[in-house]
Amino acid sequence: MLNSTHKKWIALNKNLLLFFIFSCFAANSFALRPDKKADFRKEDSLMVQKFYATYNEPLFWLTSRKDIKRANEWLNAIESTDNSDFVSDKLQTEQIRSALSLNFKKMDNFLKEKTDRQLTVLVLNFIKYHQQNNILFEYDEVNIPQDSVYIFQLIFSKHKGSVSNLVSTFDCKDPDYLVLKKFMHDSIPDKNSVKYKTVLLAMNYRKYLTANHHPEYILVNIPEAEATYYKNSLPALKMRTVPGKKTNPTPTISSYITSIVTFPHWNVPFDIAVKELLPKIQKDANYLEQHNFDVVDGKGNVLNDSELDWNSYTAKNFPYFFRQSTGSDNSLGVLKFNLQNPFSIFLHATSNPEAFKKDFRFLSHGCIRLEKPFELADAMLRGKIDIDKLKTGKKNTESKIIKLPKKIPVFIIYVPVTVAGNKVTFLPDVYGLIK
Repeated sequence: MLNSTHKKWIALNKNLLLFFIFSCFAANSFALRPDKKADFRKEDSLMVQKFYATYNEPLFWLTSRKDIKRANEWLNAIESTDNSDFVSDKLQTEQIRSALSLNFKKMDNFLKEKTDRQLTVLVLNFIKYHQQNNILFEYDEVNIPQDSVYIFQLIFSKHKGSVSNLVSTFDCKDPDYLVLKKFMHDSIPDKNSVKYKTVLLAMNYRKYLTANHHPEYILVNIPEAEATYYKNSLPALKMRTVPGKKTNPTPTISSYITSIVTFPHWNVPFDIAVKELLPKIQKDANYLEQHNFDVVDGKGNVLNDSELDWNSYTAKNFPYFFRQSTGSDNSLGVLKFNLQNPFSIFLHATSNPEAFKKDFRFLSHGCIRLEKPFELADAMLRGKIDIDKLKTGKKNTESKIIKLPKKIPVFIIYVPVTVAGNKVTFLPDVYGLIK
C-alpha cells in the first residue's frame, strides 16, 4: 500500500514528466509539410493566442469528459487523414492522448493550458490545411490571412455534428480540385512520384484560388503557355502566351493590374542591354536606328549615339541605358498591363505575333506576351479604349496610362497539369521544378 506522501510524490512526478514533454512540444509545429516541421511557427503562436482571446476562456478541451471525448474524435480524424500535405507526428498525438486520459480535474493548471493549446494548434492547422493553399508565390499581395475564419469554425463547431462530417464540409469544393483529388486517389498510388507531387501542387493552387476568390481575374499558367480572363467567375477570354525561357524563367506572382499603358516605351533591362543589345550594336552601327532605340543616361537624357565609342564599352563599364520608341515595332507592342511586383514582370502585347504559332513558346526574358491584348484591354476597360487607334501602331505615338475602374487580380502560376471536364492532362515540366 502507498501512503499519502508516496501518492503525492508520484502525482508530482507525473506532472513534472508531462510538463517536460509538453515544454518540448513548444519547439515543434504539428501541421506542416515534411520540409517545414522545424520549429513552432510564429503564425501558429499568434493564431492560438487569437483563438483563446476570441473564446475568452483559458480552456477549450479540458473542461469536461464530453469535451475530452470530442478532442479524441479530432485526433482520430487527424490520424486517419489521407492528405499527404498535412503531417502530424505520431508520437506527439500519442502524448496528447496520454494527457487527455488523465484525470483532468487533478491536473496542474499550467499543464492543462499547455495541453489545451497544443491540441488547439493541431486542430486549427488541420482545419486550415483543408481549406487553404500550401502555395508560396515568389510575390503575393492578394492572399488574405483566414485565421479568424478557422478560429470561428472551430469555436462554433464545438458541439455540432460529428467531427468526420465537419471535416468533409471543410474540404475544398472547387470542381477542378475534386477531379484532381479523385484522380490522385484512383490513379497515383505512389506518393513519392512526380505525378503525385504535380497533382498535389495543382490541388493546392486550386485551394489558393478558392480561398482568395475574385469574380474577375486573370490566370496565367506558365507550363501551359496560356492565359484565361475570368469574368463573373467564368472564363470569358482565353489566349496563348509567350512566357520566359528556362534561362529567364517567369516567376510565380499573385498581384493586381491597376492600369494599362498604351504605346509604351520599352526601357531595356540593363542585363539584356549589355548582354544582347551591346554586342549587336558593336557589329552593326545601324542597329539602334533600325530598331528604334534611343541611348539615354541615368537622368533620362537622350544622347547622340553616333558620338559614342561603342567598341570601348563592355558589360562591366557600359554607363548608359536603351529605350525603344513607341509603336507597333516596339518589343512590348502597343499595350502594357502594369502589374505590381518587384521583378519588373508584366503582361504586354508584342511586335512578333508569329511566336504564338509555335507549340513551344517559352521565349521571353520573363514577361508574359499576350496573343489577344486588344481583346483583354477592351474587356478590362469595359469598352472605353480606342482599339482602332491602337492597331495603327504609329511610331512615337504619345504614351498614355489608363487607370482601370478597379484593380484586377492576376495569378501567374506554375502547374504542369490541366483539367478539362473530368480529363487530367500532364504537361512538360519546362523549368524542371517538380522534384
